[in-house]
Amino acid sequence: MSDTAADDPKPQPPQPPQPGDCCHSGCTFCVEDMYQDELDRYRAALKAWQERHPGHG
Repeated sequence: MSDTAADDPKPQPPQPPQPGDCCHSGCTFCVEDMYQDELDRYRAALKAWQERHPGHG
């Protein structure tokens, strides 16, 4: 079984919303909230990846 970075690429962070993406009207699904959720998922995926690839930052 091959365990290389090509087989298991490092997760990439989500793109943050642009300054004008939020309309500041209190949307239920605000782009800022969705970004924070994506960031949480990214951090969890990165932590898991780092555990599978010790020493690969």
